[in-house]
Amino acid sequence: MRMEALRTPALIALPIGAVGAFGLMLSAGHRNGTRMLFLLVLFTGWVLSPFVALAWAHAVSKRWSPPTRAALYLVTLIITVASLLIYAAVAFGPPRGKIAPLFVIVPPASLLLLAIVVPTATRLGGPKAG
Repeated sequence: MRMEALRTPALIALPIGAVGAFGLMLSAGHRNGTRMLFLLVLFTGWVLSPFVALAWAHAVSKRWSPPTRAALYLVTLIITVASLLIYAAVAFGPPRGKIAPLFVIVPPASLLLLAIVVPTATRLGGPKAG
């Protein structure tokens, strides 16, 4: 699969993932009575942090090698789909006592995946382009 074939879906998925994650967080929080504005702001920043990091990586990736950019596009798709599936399961699944742990665990797991995949692809992909 050509790298450019991954670029467009990744760039489409990124804002959809961010908006979807935010909406699912609000839905799950509303269902469980989370109404404290301070916590909502903290959770919003936390839940959106992987999407902000991915957006930043996309913005600076123009000079990266093609394999590294391909890895970024692929990890963008994986993080977006996995985050939305997990958050949807929490928001629309059966009522649970504690939903916050999943919203706390998914962002750092996503950032860890990004922090592993992109540097690994850089090491394996050879020299930078241009």
